[in-house]
Amino acid sequence: MEWTSNIGSTIRNNHSRNGYENLSLLHLFQHLNGGIYDQEEVDYAKAISLSEMEVVKREALIIEKQKMKAITSQIEEDEELANAMQLSLVLESSLSNDSAHASSSRPFLASESKILCAGCNAEISIHEHIPHSNGVVEFGEHPFWAQKYCPSHETDGTSNCVSCERLQPKGINYILLKDGRSLCPDCSSFKIMNTNECQPLFHEVQEFFSSLNMKLNQEIPLGIVEREALNNAMEGEKNGHHHLSETRGLCLSEEQTIPIIHERKHIGSRSILKLLTQQRRLVRNCEVTAILILYGLPRLLTGSILAHEMMHAWLRLQGYPNLKPEIEEGICQVLAHMWLKSKINVGSETAMAAASSSSSLRPPCSNKDKKLSEIEKKLGECFIRQIELDASQAYGDGFRVGEQAVSKYGLKETLDHIKLTQTFPL
Repeated sequence: MEWTSNIGSTIRNNHSRNGYENLSLLHLFQHLNGGIYDQEEVDYAKAISLSEMEVVKREALIIEKQKMKAITSQIEEDEELANAMQLSLVLESSLSNDSAHASSSRPFLASESKILCAGCNAEISIHEHIPHSNGVVEFGEHPFWAQKYCPSHETDGTSNCVSCERLQPKGINYILLKDGRSLCPDCSSFKIMNTNECQPLFHEVQEFFSSLNMKLNQEIPLGIVEREALNNAMEGEKNGHHHLSETRGLCLSEEQTIPIIHERKHIGSRSILKLLTQQRRLVRNCEVTAILILYGLPRLLTGSILAHEMMHAWLRLQGYPNLKPEIEEGICQVLAHMWLKSKINVGSETAMAAASSSSSLRPPCSNKDKKLSEIEKKLGECFIRQIELDASQAYGDGFRVGEQAVSKYGLKETLDHIKLTQTFPL
């Protein structure tokens, strides 16, 4: 049968060249030779032809699968790239927006087909919101807690915690303070409500400054006050400073009479809280009259505000000239940030070493420092992030430039440079 093989090979070559690609080998034999071969030879040649065709089909199928796999992979890569570009544009927009609110909106990504709102617990569906002209459907998302929520909750009166900014979930009770501010259960469990409760924390912050060789030799009165008293005191200041829309602390330099909260009292079933105030005349014995802090904030947030205001006091007592808001508020935010990190890093040798390795930003812990609970530590990390993400020029930009200077040159050298030039070292 060797000659049959040769014939088959010859014919295969010939039918490729002569346009017989769609003819079977059997038909080809009949076409060329008028059917003169016996049935056995024809059947053998047909079997060879069918076998070869099967191999070609399998190879074609493999190639087709590989092509489809490559196309699918490319589509997935394109979707990921598109999602990343969309997210980058939204994040860039939110960072450039001069807003103190920490939440931002971003578009649905391809992988996020089902998202539950952290507020109403309803599904945020693409079909429930009218997309923008570019097809992007947005939802709110907190940059620290990663809470996703319907954009409508930003204007429909849904409560946010005044301290950690978390949206009030459906079915969770938030504490409503006298002045209308809301506190989540976590922040409420650490809130400071009067001056007596705040005194130990005030001493902690003073020790923190002493550990930085920045001890305040002058005794400074402390007052925990209501919002109205704080706003009135701020209006009475001749040496005004740049303040956020929500004033939470004030370094007072003028003599004023302020109603100080000295006690809180529960009435009846303890559901009603009454704040007992006492009028106090704050007399100016030096450049600083008193430090006032808004009541009802959790301990770590209150401490960071104390550190900020105490830095204002230190600058005045050390004879620093009047500084631009971004310089003074920026360096005060640096100290608030440092104090928070010193609290968060208690009990973490690795974190303490990292914080103090380059510029001694992290002072030694006092014996009174104790490890925080996981809840309070998470809140502290949130307050750190708030300082870092602040979008305002004085507090946000000022902090970032100041923190970079302190990281590069150290705190003492940065402060010396500010005193000489009224600017941060570059």
